[in-house]
Amino acid sequence: YNADFDGDEMNLHVPQSHQTRAEVQELMLVPHCIISPQGNSPVMGIIQDTLLGCMLFTQRDTFLERDFVMNLLMHVGDWDGIIPQPAILKPKPLWTGKQIFSLILPDVNLSRLNKTHPDDEKAEISPGDTKVFISRGVLICGIVDKKTVGSSSNGLIHVTWKEHGPRETDKMMSNIQVLVNHYVLHRGQSIGIGDTVADDATMHNVVETIQESKKEVKELIKKAQEKELTLVPGQTMIQSFEKHVNKVLNGARDTSGSSAHRSLLKSNNIKRMVSAGSKGTFINISQICACVGQQNVEGNRIGYGFHRRTLPHFVVDDLGPESRGFVENSYLRGLTPSEFFFHAMGGR
Repeated sequence: YNADFDGDEMNLHVPQSHQTRAEVQELMLVPHCIISPQGNSPVMGIIQDTLLGCMLFTQRDTFLERDFVMNLLMHVGDWDGIIPQPAILKPKPLWTGKQIFSLILPDVNLSRLNKTHPDDEKAEISPGDTKVFISRGVLICGIVDKKTVGSSSNGLIHVTWKEHGPRETDKMMSNIQVLVNHYVLHRGQSIGIGDTVADDATMHNVVETIQESKKEVKELIKKAQEKELTLVPGQTMIQSFEKHVNKVLNGARDTSGSSAHRSLLKSNNIKRMVSAGSKGTFINISQICACVGQQNVEGNRIGYGFHRRTLPHFVVDDLGPESRGFVENSYLRGLTPSEFFFHAMGGR
């Protein structure tokens, strides 16, 4: 309920007749609320740990030994006791994650591309295993991520609900969570400082990008002072200047972030979470590894709080990036005191 202790209240309504009880049960039973009547699409889906686990569990190189398969399936309430033929027989029997995942799927058909499918790649066959194909309840190929088991329209949860009803969908979601969480518990997944450090070439690139953008801002200041700046239609000189500066500095954050993102390996734990859709975004990666970027208050750069300056540590009438809330450090490198103060302002 996301309640906190600043005056939040809750009210309890007790149904007092058989009709009311029936109505409340029909309207409020959890399986009946998986699909929202507002947009006729799911409002529930697999999230966080389990979502990341689904991605790890259904990768091509996930192989499980017999005892581990048995342990996993012990947690599935309605398992019929039958395990499929192992995918690999010699030197010892090994089952793929996809095979075990298929055991808890209902009899549905689904074909969709996952979150990381490249735009220029054909949808028919995918070298990166980004096409998810389920045929009669068997996961044939594809890495399962947020687009498949999240609360997206026409995903696995939506299709199951339409074809098999609320109870079966509820059971499938519970089984996925029990099975996959148990797998993650054994496999392990953690983030360390090593996952946030980009290589030397990337860091050099990031520093260069930021220096370039600071030069560009200096040029803009010079143009504005000499009244040579191109005005944005319908805006004053100051508004146009601020818009241009914001564009340059946001560009610096995104460019440096892109190079940091590209330099991280596929096995990087933060990148894994972002590509599974369980937590984090591209911007989080760029702020951790490359550059936190421009801090805004109500859509503008940090304004003058003192007489013609933001903090007593800057000269009067300074229009440069640093004095107006541009944080050039990353969270990994750490913020300077003034950067930290601006960041705290932007955060609230």
